[in-house]
Amino acid sequence: MIASIRGEVASIGLDHAVVEAGNGVGYAVHATPGTLAGLRRGHEARLATLLVVREDSMTLYGFADVEERELFVLLQTVTGVGPRLALATLAVLDPETLRRALSEGDLATLTRIPGVGRKSAERLVVELRDKVVAPVPVAHGDAPPVVTGNARRDQVVEALVGLGFTAKPAEAAVDGVLAGTPDADPSTLLRSALTQLGRT
Repeated sequence: MIASIRGEVASIGLDHAVVEAGNGVGYAVHATPGTLAGLRRGHEARLATLLVVREDSMTLYGFADVEERELFVLLQTVTGVGPRLALATLAVLDPETLRRALSEGDLATLTRIPGVGRKSAERLVVELRDKVVAPVPVAHGDAPPVVTGNARRDQVVEALVGLGFTAKPAEAAVDGVLAGTPDADPSTLLRSALTQLGRT
């Protein structure tokens, strides 16, 4: 298990960052918009990580702290929840909000997660209510530079496709958010689009 990674941030995308951990090796680390917002290109970063191995892939996920990583792992103990849905969950709901929703059985909040309906939300509550710890706020740094125009839209759509959504619904969700908040930064745009997809 790769428990953590530390090194200079070579680049930052909407759903991942590349961290150079030495010896000329750059690791693509998938993370939530909130975690990525705390990174700065050219600056050193340290992330708690988890390597998920599948038959056809190895994906490294990064987190702002160990507690967020543990929540990511805990979500996947629920039937039907894989890494993509777990990451999408943490993208829509910060750890504190998620823990509170699970402990209080707040189905309305949980159904904001894309791909989670009422029955799935009930299953999350039943299986995780007694396992979540008291909410722990997660602090992040300043927001990254804003990407504007079509490039911003295309990058968010690409990030949604990377999370498992098909292109057409992803484009519709992003366009819907931009229609209401045309100046939204990429992280906010991605979070809002995920929420919108969760309602459809």
